[in-house]
Amino acid sequence: MALPLHPKIVHFPIALAVLAPFVSAGLALAWTRGWLPKRSWIVAAALQALIAASAFAAMETGEDDEEVAEAIVSHHAIHEHEEAAEVFAYSTIPLAALGLLALFMGDGRAARGAAWASVVCAAVSAALVVPAAHKGGELVYVHGAATAHGAATSPEAGAGEGAADDGDGPDDH
Repeated sequence: MALPLHPKIVHFPIALAVLAPFVSAGLALAWTRGWLPKRSWIVAAALQALIAASAFAAMETGEDDEEVAEAIVSHHAIHEHEEAAEVFAYSTIPLAALGLLALFMGDGRAARGAAWASVVCAAVSAALVVPAAHKGGELVYVHGAATAHGAATSPEAGAGEGAADDGDGPDDH
């Protein structure tokens, strides 16, 4: 069995969502004050779109992994994480839409207003990613969800239950 894709993907939207309010606010301020040209907003718009894309990718890979994890973790614990993750993921739609809208509008007040509205959305998304990430961490570290994949992926896989200790392990020194 291959290692699951969800843990490899899920850290991107978490990290990006935490950074986005700061990057977006800094760029919106610099654009509004004339310190940077409007084209600098492309960085914020791309970041915001990447958050949305990676959030939905993480949600999809999580759904793929759900049945395997339910062998170890209660459906209730998984469902709570899933619900929090969905709220976060759907919050990234207006975030990305407003960021891109500001990018493709003119350089007027409406474009800057859309940029500042996306800053607010970035802060909301950052706040919403925290409970989703926390519940995901609980699945792994409290409920042992990672062990659902452990038997097929650990170095001891195939050694069988109760295999003899060869004395070469790190605990033997």
